[in-house]
Amino acid sequence: MKKKEITSNNFKEVVNMERSNSQTRITLVIVMITSFITPFISNAINLAIPSIGIEFGGNQNLLNWVVCGFLLSSAAFLLPFGRLADQFGRKKIFLIGMIFLAASSLACALATSLVALVYFRILQGIASAMIFSNSMAILTSVVPPESRGKALGLNAAATYIGLSCGPVLGGLITSVFTWRGVFYFNLLIALIIIVMTVWKLKGEWIGIATKFDIWGIILCIAAQVLLLFGLTALTNGLLYQVSFAVGILLLIVFFLYEKNHSNPLIPIESIIKNRPFVFSNLATLINYSATFALSFMLSLYLQTALKIDTATSGLILLVQPIIMAVLSPVTGTLSDKIKPAVLASLGMGISALGLFFFIFLSTQTPIVMIILNLAFIGLGFALFSSPNTNAIMSSVDRTLYGVASSIMGNMRLLGQSISIAIISLITSILMRNLSIGSAGYVDQLMLSLRTAFIIFVVLCVLGVLASLARGEVNREAEEN
Repeated sequence: MKKKEITSNNFKEVVNMERSNSQTRITLVIVMITSFITPFISNAINLAIPSIGIEFGGNQNLLNWVVCGFLLSSAAFLLPFGRLADQFGRKKIFLIGMIFLAASSLACALATSLVALVYFRILQGIASAMIFSNSMAILTSVVPPESRGKALGLNAAATYIGLSCGPVLGGLITSVFTWRGVFYFNLLIALIIIVMTVWKLKGEWIGIATKFDIWGIILCIAAQVLLLFGLTALTNGLLYQVSFAVGILLLIVFFLYEKNHSNPLIPIESIIKNRPFVFSNLATLINYSATFALSFMLSLYLQTALKIDTATSGLILLVQPIIMAVLSPVTGTLSDKIKPAVLASLGMGISALGLFFFIFLSTQTPIVMIILNLAFIGLGFALFSSPNTNAIMSSVDRTLYGVASSIMGNMRLLGQSISIAIISLITSILMRNLSIGSAGYVDQLMLSLRTAFIIFVVLCVLGVLASLARGEVNREAEEN
């Protein structure tokens, strides 16, 4: 049978054929499991780093690349795979990525050296980019606009559950099966998703196949790798600073090149004119820049300033993701009825207020106040996250869901890197070579925390303005 040419109109028909209740449910389950596993594995691997170091005896810089290699490769390939999937099939790229993830997880579990593990983690990052540039796009394609917020809220809840379970379940797996057990667990989940995708996920989501922008891909990958590599340790020397500067330069070249390309990786012209999309992504970038380093800072504060043990500190820090997991389905559902700009702006405003309260932390602050404020910030993030995602995915044509999902993912990763870079810059200036437990460490830590929280509050206020500036979001009512 001759393949029917995919146009803007019959692309819509392909999507609508798959919008049955059963297909929506199975798609949601697949995407939720996928969203659970990545934050879970990331947290579990962070916990397993000491065990990996003991087994292989590697230096700390190489151990850091077990984490950084995954993040850099994942961020660098998000956009290319998002665009590739929009043209040649989202389910196809998602499934190939999941198979690739299973294979790379097995390779990580069987790694015989630290260098090999780093290489396999980089491959895992590429597989992750294939998956996460498309999972949100597939879910958005299947779920009707009027109930999209609820589905995105449930998916966000799965992410935060993974975030919460990582330290606990990951620690249990590592203690019983060693660090390799974490990768075997990842392999098992990947195989389950592969079977479910092949067996239950029907149809395909595909656009018009055009000439692929190979130079755009090369520029995009190079710019993001250099930019994020530089940001991860901006204060650690000239190499990172040059990398950051070259990354910025290549990013500018990439945008100029894409603007004049006939088949761009990113349709720059149409995106720039899409006010809701631009400001919603800007809000994402600012939100993660202001909040991502929170757990890192509070972990240091709880363990060094308040002398709380590691296990108890971990339980205290779980309050925020648990609140986010519980409330995200509710806020997602609300975004189907209330303008996302209102909910997201309110959420970032609440986060700003919570961060403002943390400016006044001291060595005498009651634990209960810290817990309540973490819950308050969790409420703010839950109000922001799902509605903002709904706004982003509802503001673009269905043929660009993969690109939209990828850009949103890039904004999230860039924001996380900026957040860590801010902390690194502050501590390098205010704490210099002070080590934990040394004289004056706690005093300088408290000064660093106050400085960081002031900056993060200012960022959140700017984020509220960006969120409010997005205007009306197109909810694609014509699809119903």
